[in-house]
This record gives sequence, structure tokens and C-alpha cells, in this order.
Amino acid sequence: MKNCTQILYFVALLFITSTSFSQKYKNVEDTVKLNKEYVDVTNDLVQLNARLTIAQNDLPAYIKNANEASTDAATAASASGDQADKATNGTMADAKKAKRRANKAYNEAKDSRTAKNKVSSQQDKITRYKLDITKKQQRLDDLEVMRVAINDKMRTDSIPQ
Repeated sequence: MKNCTQILYFVALLFITSTSFSQKYKNVEDTVKLNKEYVDVTNDLVQLNARLTIAQNDLPAYIKNANEASTDAATAASASGDQADKATNGTMADAKKAKRRANKAYNEAKDSRTAKNKVSSQQDKITRYKLDITKKQQRLDDLEVMRVAINDKMRTDSIPQ
């Protein structure tokens, strides 16, 4: 039990000290690195926003294609069923025609599933971009806080006392 409380105190101490050292850029000498990272994060943010816009603009086309593929699959399945009904009491030619229509219906169903998967993939991509943008924006805010802290430190150091 004594070891458990010591470990708990140690973890608490680590937590407290880690938050005090969380600021990566602290000195005036670090402003070059801070500015470089700020520019990099800003550029990444611009690229992510552009990719998000493109993905959002492409999504309606994917949805339209998925709906058309679903309609085509349903139509082909219905035609295949009708042909199969004819083939049960028909000739060998009717059976071959039913088989071709069944194959076509199967291919249309695969196309429909592929189109739906593309829609899902595009929606996942949009979600990922939004998450990445949120992370980059948070990092940009953190860098801004660090920049303000350095500027405040410079002001207080330059004031004669």
C-alpha cells in the first residue's frame, strides 16, 4: 500500500511538471523555429482546406452515381427475374437469355456496391480532413499562445527597472 501511494504521488508530480514544460518555444531564440513551424502549419491548413473543398464538391457526383447504379441494379434484377420466369417453361434459348440477364444483374449489383463503397470512402475522407483541420487549427492556436508568451517576455525583459 505504501508503494502504491508513492507511485501515485510520483505520477501526480510527473503530470504537474509535464504541463509546465508543455510549451516547446520559450525564448526569443526560439522565435525562428516557432515562425517556421507556424508557416508550415498554416500551409498544411490551407492544403487541407483545399482538399476538403474538393472532396465535398465531388461527393454529390459520387452519390448521384451510386443512386443510378442502385436503380440500374434493381432494373436488371427485375428483368432477370422476368426472364427466369419465361425460361422455366420455355426453350433452351430462353434459358440462355435468362442466364445472360442474371449475369448482367449480378454485374450491376457489384457496380452498385462499388459505387456505395466509393460514397462511403469519400465521406470518410471528408471526416478525416475535418479532423486533421481541427488538429492543425489547435496547433496553430498553441503556437500563437507561445508567440504571445515570448513577446510578453521580451517586453518585460526590455523594461528597465
